[in-house]
Amino acid sequence: MKHCLIVEDSRVIRQVARGILEGLDFQTVEAEDCIGALKSCRLRMPELILLDWNLPNSNGAEFLRTLRRERDGGQPVVVFCTTENDIAQVNEAMLAGASDYVLKPYDRDVIREKLTQVGLI
Repeated sequence: MKHCLIVEDSRVIRQVARGILEGLDFQTVEAEDCIGALKSCRLRMPELILLDWNLPNSNGAEFLRTLRRERDGGQPVVVFCTTENDIAQVNEAMLAGASDYVLKPYDRDVIREKLTQVGLI
């Protein structure tokens, strides 16, 4: 079973994402900020990270740049999940090492399509 880290400060959105991913046969863990996400990655590097842009203490791009410097940090597929549709922000995410992005609100079909595109399902 593949492992996914959901990094999102909203508990409700984490629950929705967990339901979608578990329905797609992923084991999930959650973090509500960049500090918790980095700790989780150091314990077990996931195959997939769903990453919010706006997070306490930092933003998703900063977390991703830090992650990519970690041992095995280049391995996870990272999909940014954001309400922001500013092209500059999308470019920053991609330059930081994101594999793709989705706009919130998203649903199972959108996530399935993205994960199919990146070869995780």
